[in-house]
Amino acid sequence: MLSILIPTYNYSIVKLVHEIHRQATLLNITFEILCFDDGSTEKELIETNKEINNLAHTRYHILEKNIGRSAIRNLLAKKAKHEHLLFLDADVLPKESNFLAKYIKEIKADYPVIYGGIRYQEEKPAKDYILRWKYGSSIESKSASDRNKSKYASILFSNTIIKKSLFLKTQFSNKLSTYGHEDTLLAYSFQNLNTKVLHIDSPVFHIGLDSNKEYLKKTKEALNNLKYIEANALVNAEFVKMLRFHKKLKSFKLNLVFATIYTLFKRTMEKNLISPISSLKIYNLYRLSYFCYINKSE
Repeated sequence: MLSILIPTYNYSIVKLVHEIHRQATLLNITFEILCFDDGSTEKELIETNKEINNLAHTRYHILEKNIGRSAIRNLLAKKAKHEHLLFLDADVLPKESNFLAKYIKEIKADYPVIYGGIRYQEEKPAKDYILRWKYGSSIESKSASDRNKSKYASILFSNTIIKKSLFLKTQFSNKLSTYGHEDTLLAYSFQNLNTKVLHIDSPVFHIGLDSNKEYLKKTKEALNNLKYIEANALVNAEFVKMLRFHKKLKSFKLNLVFATIYTLFKRTMEKNLISPISSLKIYNLYRLSYFCYINKSE
């Protein structure tokens, strides 16, 4: 019935797997939990994660080398036994004790894609992690009704069920080797196929926050990927908010103004963004100006 697929890299998945296993066992469903380790380097963490092999229908497999975010998810799907694939990131935890029960109820409705949503805990994290928490709480944490207004662009594959037959036709693109927008390409392929998508409220908490400095680094990686996506026409610009806005700026020849803003104020913006008082307005300006900067010769 259900294959629960969890990729991990240098992260403890013990708490997550125990909770998912508990819920699946109580539901008395046919399931498996596959956890593939993408070449972790922290030996103590690997030994800790091996504990989950003691759970029924659960497997922790360690890859000899790191193959990347997209490739490991594709590999997990190919190895899965069941038709419904629940993709979970390693750094999440179910918000509710009936997390799986809500999904199982909706599986019967025969939707090829079901997205349960993501939440961020209400209490503020340590000051060095505030930027990721602010962005996630403000932008990613949405109810099913809000997500349904843009049903494809709202999907994040940190907590999503996909039918295996559909996933094997689409898969995560190996064209993106670094962080960011692999979700965008897969969601866009679902839109092109006119795939039925169901948004429900069965969220997970995102608990593995990046530090402010690490998140800025990942932000740039994601925007570099977005440049590649645009340059190779892998999605329609209207599908991605940043591409829509960049296209409009170029039509008024304002993109070079924003590129100049990045050149002149990069350090000032970054100083704010790595601080405990980081501003989302400055973060959005930073993202837009950086994207204009890396595309200024286009």
